[in-house]
Amino acid sequence: MTTAAAHPSAPDAPRAPHILVIEDHHDILANLHAFLEPLGYLIDSACTGPAGLAQAGRHNYDVIVLDLMLPGMDGIEVCRKLRQVLRQPTPVLMLTARDTLQDKVAGFDAGADDYLVKPFSLVELDVRLKALHRRARGAHVAAMLVLADLQLDLRTLVATRAGRRLRLTPTGVKLLSALMRAMPRVLTRAELERELWGDSPPASDALRVHMHVLRQEIDRDFATPLLRTVAGVGYCLDGGHAG
Repeated sequence: MTTAAAHPSAPDAPRAPHILVIEDHHDILANLHAFLEPLGYLIDSACTGPAGLAQAGRHNYDVIVLDLMLPGMDGIEVCRKLRQVLRQPTPVLMLTARDTLQDKVAGFDAGADDYLVKPFSLVELDVRLKALHRRARGAHVAAMLVLADLQLDLRTLVATRAGRRLRLTPTGVKLLSALMRAMPRVLTRAELERELWGDSPPASDALRVHMHVLRQEIDRDFATPLLRTVAGVGYCLDGGHAG
């Protein structure tokens, strides 16, 4: 079921989210439509786990409201497939009658962003939906890291330089992301090793090898090197120093 907003927002006002509600209780769906549509929300709905997952895969929603107990596939599995199979970054607010810490941990571990226990206040639901929408829009704006002609898309983990896609290993992507987030600060060897291996770095000089491979890919075929080694300290990215 898809319903257009009855009262469009003013041109300069932030639009209300376009949400997908995956919920099998028709009374709850009716209440959500009755309360949220006059506030400007666009609402699509699905009544089973598989149907909701398929709907999420076909459209780009601002927020997904996901019931935990669903026919066909429970909310935990739907959320897990959204993240791991569809690679969907859409914020998920999970609805459930279960309020134990273990249930909440399971929801967040599956990839949920927020958790609301039934029965819930519709006013609180509206506030939470809008907060998730704002945060997601902010993340979208910051999803592209850029230095000169080097770009890293944090949503797809695709790096390009001068429009050419770079062939980075998963380790190379981690290193590039850390360096671009920190620039122009120098990251120490210890910081980079922690980024890759946590508190258990290998005994070998593996970081040096990975940095060499990264440098070859982002600098070798370009006139201006961007990756700089700071002797005795670590590495950084800047706009034009020899490495």
